[in-house]
Parts: sequence; C-alpha cells; structure tokens
Amino acid sequence: MIPLSAMKNNTNDIRDLFSGLFGSRTVILGVGNPLRGDDGFGPAFIAELNGIPGVLCLDAGSAPENYLGKIIKEDPDNVLIVDAAHLEKSPGEYDILRKDEIIRSGFTTHDLSPVMFIEYLEERTRADIIMLAVQPESLEMGAGMSAPVRRTLDDLVKTARESQNA
Repeated sequence: MIPLSAMKNNTNDIRDLFSGLFGSRTVILGVGNPLRGDDGFGPAFIAELNGIPGVLCLDAGSAPENYLGKIIKEDPDNVLIVDAAHLEKSPGEYDILRKDEIIRSGFTTHDLSPVMFIEYLEERTRADIIMLAVQPESLEMGAGMSAPVRRTLDDLVKTARESQNA
C-alpha cells in the first residue's frame, strides 16, 4: 500500500487513501465554516461520512485546535484533515497534501496555522497526518456550496463509501 503521505490527486490514490484509512485507527477532521460557501466542504464531508465503523469523524468548524486533545486521546494511526484550500486550481479540484505542501499552498482562511496544528499533532501522536484539500470557488459569507465543489464532495463521499465496503 502507498503510504498516505505519498499520495497525490488521482482516482487510484484517493481510493488507496480511503482504503488505508478504513483499515486502521483513523480520525477525519473536517475544518471550515459552512456559512462561508465552499469553506463548508470539510464539515459537509464529515456529515456525509459520520458513523463509519473504526473512523472517528469530527466537525471542527473553524477551530480545529479545540479538538487537539480529543485527537491525541484517540491515539490514531492516521489523521485526515479535510478543508477548502487555495490550491491555484479550478474550483472543485482537490489534492492530497503533506505538511511541506501545505506551507507552499498558503492555503488557510482560518486563524491557526495548519502547519502549527500538524506539528503539534506530530509531536504528540504517531499518526500519519495529511490533508485532503479542495479548491473553493467562493468563500462569500452566506453563500451556499458551489456546484463544482458539491460535485467533488459527492464524488469523494461515494469513493470513500465504496472503499469502506471493499
């Protein structure tokens, strides 16, 4: 199996990613504000996958730091952070990012640096920590999720469910 942190954005890798997550102790952390259009991608992903056996799905909203203790207590093998990010791609395109790629993406609309968050988890867990990031179309307050991001959400949830059942 490909190490989670070595995967990139293609259909086989995303299937491998989900298969790897469902075969171990995993925390999936959805980050974002549903009131800001596509920034709600992370929480929407969590809402769709919540209840999968062996996977703790957490909707962290805009404050993932509030969930550090809970994640550390779980002692996960993997932590998947799901969020909208500035990837310089077309809306709805996604990527699987490691810490060094997150630094280069300049991605966040949140207060806490994702790198600081990841480094803190790395120091306190043995988890492989990666991010599934989608390029937003709009982060406008009060906007709904854009059509391209909604299609990506639906496709990724379908792939995750198929991988879980495989």
